[in-house]
Amino acid sequence: MTSGAPYGHRKVAVAGVALSDCGRVDDATPYALHAQAARRALADSGLDRSAIDGFASAGLGTLAPIEVAEYLGLRPTWVDSTSVGGATWEVLAAHAAEAVAAGHADAVLLVYGSTARADIKAGRRTSNLSFGARGPLQFEVPYGHTLIAKYAMAARRHMHQYGTTLEQLAQVAVQTRANAAANPEAMYRDPITVDDVLGGPVIADPFTMLHCCIRSDGGCAVLLVAEDRVQDLAKPPIWVLGSGTAVSHTTMSQWDDFTVSPAAVSGRQAFARAGVRPDEIDLAELYDAFTYMTLVTLEDLGFCAKGEGGAFVGTGRLLRDGELPVNTDGGGLSACHPGMRGLFLLVEAVRQLRGEAGPDRQVHKADGVLPRLAVASGTGGWFCSSGTVVLGRE
Repeated sequence: MTSGAPYGHRKVAVAGVALSDCGRVDDATPYALHAQAARRALADSGLDRSAIDGFASAGLGTLAPIEVAEYLGLRPTWVDSTSVGGATWEVLAAHAAEAVAAGHADAVLLVYGSTARADIKAGRRTSNLSFGARGPLQFEVPYGHTLIAKYAMAARRHMHQYGTTLEQLAQVAVQTRANAAANPEAMYRDPITVDDVLGGPVIADPFTMLHCCIRSDGGCAVLLVAEDRVQDLAKPPIWVLGSGTAVSHTTMSQWDDFTVSPAAVSGRQAFARAGVRPDEIDLAELYDAFTYMTLVTLEDLGFCAKGEGGAFVGTGRLLRDGELPVNTDGGGLSACHPGMRGLFLLVEAVRQLRGEAGPDRQVHKADGVLPRLAVASGTGGWFCSSGTVVLGRE
């Protein structure tokens, strides 16, 4: 790829990132997790709350993000609540960066929190079979296939078309768990084997339980600022170099190719706008609600050719010390997955670029230096949407 144009009119930096309490959180509301993550991200940045003039949130409140902003005591003059499933936070980050670059805001806070696990445990909510039965979805809901079944159908197509094996898909779960083992904040850290994955209870053929993400509680926050504020930060900035967004379908009958996700579009946009190539990326944080999602996203972002994802993931490449470290915190398969996990991808990417991941799980390049470039790519719905963000340090 050729070098891209500067990102907007002003450079945009990640100023602060943080997690709320995550995993098993039985004594907090989603609002409390939002507030906890927001306070921690502000402390991480070194800025005062008064600096925030932009706010993005989705998934909570009757009038999101107004209700959440009120709870946090914020009166933003730029807001966004675009909700496209798991890709929401990369899409919101792209929107926020564009707003900051254009001068519509100077400091935008993105914050998320969910007690999905605690709510089910306490009987405050139940699992759902579908997202609704109106509009285009009315033609598929009567057949009863769940969200998980839709991903399973796509995985089966990839297996049929390219010879991808269950063992290769299982390797995604095994390597992700290995990364989680060094993360004290991960919900599940015990090692697993390919046989453990294959021998688990079937959820939706070909997925067994360990092919599927965990259910947890948790929240996180990311603060983006204009380059003008960098001198006020407590830590060196991580720059937003480029981003891309794309949507594909909502009904499976309108999905042209089950083996191609919208990351094929958003990734191409993000890399071109950042002026970098996939082979220059040092680590990738990818939405991994299911093992197949990781595999096909790696293909669509250009880390390997279409159909070669199975061979690519089966050689230990995804490990912290592998050729392309992926989901270095343990991902949604092992670390945490409270719902729309995309913002967690950005937090982990920034921590790794800063060198803050800790001695047991910090990624280093072959020459021992810290990683310079990272990509975070979120996927929403059943491969319905995608947002990709390229981050870099100076």
